[in-house]
Amino acid sequence: MKPTDIKPPFDKETALLKVRMAENAWNTRNPEKVSLAYTEDSVWRNRSEHFQGREAIVEFLARKWRKELDYRLIKELWAYLDNRIAVRFQYEWHDVQGLWHRSYGNELWEFSGNGLMQRREASINDLDIKQNERRFLWDAPGERPIDHQGLPQNPE
Repeated sequence: MKPTDIKPPFDKETALLKVRMAENAWNTRNPEKVSLAYTEDSVWRNRSEHFQGREAIVEFLARKWRKELDYRLIKELWAYLDNRIAVRFQYEWHDVQGLWHRSYGNELWEFSGNGLMQRREASINDLDIKQNERRFLWDAPGERPIDHQGLPQNPE
């Protein structure tokens, strides 16, 4: 299934599919593949960075995954309306020193009529964790197993 196969307005089923497709794509850690879900002129805010366009998305993600090693992500639907979806997420990664981190937050997504994301705003917080506190242990890169418990209600 391609990102353009699911178009707004969203219902619960299509919003859930969009979220899982995004999670699966991001878990590939392939910037070019991920960028294809966004319009050519997609506008992003990620933490304090602001940029626009697929080329900038690819550059950002390549830089991100050079820093955030062994990245594993879970996204869950928070809300949806017409052409917008809100998600909460968590991901785990380690740095070059081998220190583990859990990053969590919220994203707001707005889609064009063709089903590509035209706007993404992400607010993200980081928490240092010990290796034995990790929750996301599936083989990576790769999709989260269907039977994985998902996100805990408590973000820590």
